[in-house]
Amino acid sequence: MGFFSFFRSPDITEGVRAFRNTVGAFLIDVRTPSEYRNGHIEGSVNFPLDRIMDVADAIGDKDTPIFVYCHSGARSAQATTLLNRMGYKNVRNIGGIVNYKEKVVN
Repeated sequence: MGFFSFFRSPDITEGVRAFRNTVGAFLIDVRTPSEYRNGHIEGSVNFPLDRIMDVADAIGDKDTPIFVYCHSGARSAQATTLLNRMGYKNVRNIGGIVNYKEKVVN
């Protein structure tokens, strides 16, 4: 791992692939509801960053694999930190949909 790899953002396409290959995983989009309606990754669930605490109502098992994305990767980084503080142990920020090369759904 080189010095500049620290500055590299996550590869969302690889992250979505990992989500699809992980049994029982959740894919969480932390953008606003209107952003989500304008296009999201198939299989994702919308929990806007300002409502991230609501994840506890949907995901009771703190060991559940959770993959998080947003528009650019900033909000998903914040959400990942918050989910970790909530006790979730298997949370991964996969970056921003702006870099996603596959099809999105409305």
